[in-house]
Parts: sequence; structure tokens; C-alpha cells
Amino acid sequence: MPPRIPSTIRLSTRCLRDPPPLRLLQTRRFSAHPKALYPQPTTAPHNPLDPIARHRLETQIRAYYTRRNYYAAAGAALCMLATLVLVSTYELPTKPEQCDTPPRRDTSLERGAALVGGVSGGAEVRIAGVGTASSQPDAVEQVPTGTSSVPYFPKTLSLPGTTSSTSPALPVGTGDADEPYQLVGLGIRTVSFLSIQVYVVGLYIATSDIATLQARLVRAAASAESASTLVAGEKEELRQALLDPLRSEEVWDGVLKEGGIRSVLRIVPTRNTDFAHLRDGWVRGITARSQRSVGGERFDDEGFGEAVGRFKGLFGRGGVGKGKALMLERRGDGVLGAWVEGEKGGWDRMGEVRDERVGRLVWLGYLGGKKVASEAARKSVVDGVMGFVERPVGTVETQVV
Repeated sequence: MPPRIPSTIRLSTRCLRDPPPLRLLQTRRFSAHPKALYPQPTTAPHNPLDPIARHRLETQIRAYYTRRNYYAAAGAALCMLATLVLVSTYELPTKPEQCDTPPRRDTSLERGAALVGGVSGGAEVRIAGVGTASSQPDAVEQVPTGTSSVPYFPKTLSLPGTTSSTSPALPVGTGDADEPYQLVGLGIRTVSFLSIQVYVVGLYIATSDIATLQARLVRAAASAESASTLVAGEKEELRQALLDPLRSEEVWDGVLKEGGIRSVLRIVPTRNTDFAHLRDGWVRGITARSQRSVGGERFDDEGFGEAVGRFKGLFGRGGVGKGKALMLERRGDGVLGAWVEGEKGGWDRMGEVRDERVGRLVWLGYLGGKKVASEAARKSVVDGVMGFVERPVGTVETQVV
């Protein structure tokens, strides 16, 4: 074992150690807190660009530029929308006319039309006038349409003749060249919530068939089968029925299905329109009504499908220019024919569909149902036929002629 060192030697050795520094003694002497006896670690100042703060800043910047993109896109869309509304709603001001000048005539009604005894473009066409003023006995009486693009429609017209056709590939016309057709009502077809005008459509009835239309409408509303006119209550009931979404389809389907009433739909676009656009609208209406089985009738046979296919084939390539006319003719036996006004005058016959159901469904697309192609046209037609039924059956024809 090593020798044991005496305690006195250990004490003397402790005393020989270095004394503590004066700074430490002063700190121990004057410090009130024990932590002050020991050196404290220094902390660096807070860095605002630490990873967490930088991530939040990037998120805010990204959200700011995203909002700016949204605002810019919304502004561009609103500018384009406002431009479209202005272009489609407002027309350029026309030169003012003097008060003593006659009303402006729609020259589009006379383009390609031949006078009595003349032929233009190989197809004879005549717009019948009813004599408006003594100074202009042959002037065409016109009805305002409500749009400056197509300002007027003729009050009466005649179909192209039966002896010629501008296209050798198509059959000759079968219209009644000498039979005047009377305007019943007209309106503007609009699309989308902006009410963009597409075309003006008018319904014409052969003058000699007005009595037949009168009798069928009176029979649909009168309480007595032998009635020749309607009383006040029955007139209002008929008006409500012709405007009702369900009853209007039933009434007009019965009137058209019996046949014997020749009519024409005259369509004049307010801008250049291709046949495909018009055809698709008619086909959608035909499909919707055939699926509902209007009047309980079935349309699922093969013959109807082929007839719809022929109807689509009538409107292939090409289109109708602004101010040009397209006429859909429905004969007394229900055969549907189509005519289009040529660019250089005259009328081109497009063809025909012999199944009467196709023409009937096209006509119902303007006259009956919950949704029609032109609500303004339906109301105008209702007003026109109400003027017919207010008189005894057979008296309107003599007044028109």
C-alpha cells in the first residue's frame, strides 16, 4: 500500500494553489442571482427569412399572383361579353327619312323575284300585293318585323311555279304559283341568355284554306259541334289553350294531322347561317317530340326514320345569306318541300319529304309545346288565328281576297 499522507500536508498543498480571479470574486460578491456566477450562452437575433417564414412568404406571393390572374381573366371575359352584347343589340343609325316619303321597302323580298309573266333564274316567283296606296297600286304591303336586320315581311306571297327548277338534279316545283298565302304571324328566333337574333320566321296560310283552319279551331273550343263562331268565353279559352304548354300541342297536332291546310314557313336569317345550324335545331325538335309520342302516336317505325334521314339530306352543304329567304312548304297532303333564294336571283328547290309526320313535327316546333323555337312567333300566330275565329267561318277568305 502507498504511504498515507498526513492531513497537515494536504492542507498546506491546497493553500499553495492559484487563487481565484478577481472578476469571479467580484461576481460572487455583488451578484444577486446564482446564474450570474456562470457565463450564459449568447443567442443570435431572430432571422425573418428562416425556412418557415420563407415558406409563408412564398405562399402569400403565389396567392397574390393567382388572384391577379383570376381578375385579368374575368376582365377579359367581361370585355368580350360587353362587345358581343353591343354588336348584337345596337345597330348603326340609318339616314333619317322625310315624313312625306313612303315607307322603306325590303329589297330582299324582291331580289330574285320576277313580276307577273316574267321568269328570273329559271324559277317563277311572285309576291302578291293588296294595294296599299292609290299612287302605288302595285306596291307590296309589308309588315314590320321588329329588327333592322330584316325590317319587313310581305303580308301575302305566292310560291315558286311548277314548271321549272334551277337544278336539274332536283324535281320540279310543286308549289301553287297562283295561290296567295296570307301572313298569320311572325317573330324573331333568339338563342342564349343574351337573346342573340338568329332569324325571322313567319307562318303563311293559303287564302282558300283559311276557312278550314277556322272551322277546326272553332270545333276545338266551341261547346256545340255545329257552331260557326265563338262567344267571348270560348275565345278566351281557345287563346289560353293555344298558349298552354300541353294543350297547344294537342290542338295544333289535331289541326295539322287532318290535312287539307296548305301553309308556308318563311325564314330569313339576320346573319349568314349555314344549313347545318338550321337543320340541327329542327331535328332536335323532331326527336324530342317523337320520343314523347305526341297525341299518343308512335314514331318508332322504319319509315319515319327514313323520312327523317331524307329531311336531313335536304340541308347538306351551303347556307342562307343574310336577308335571303328559305321557305318550307307543307301541302294539303302533308308533303314537306323546301325552297331557298339563290344568290343571283330566283329560287332553288331543295327537295321534299313525303311523310307528313316530319312536316307536322317541324310545324309543332313553332306552334305548340312547352318550348318552341320562337315564343314571339307563337304569340303572334295566336293573335292572328284569334282574328280568324272572331268572324263566322268562311267570311275571312272573302275579306282577304
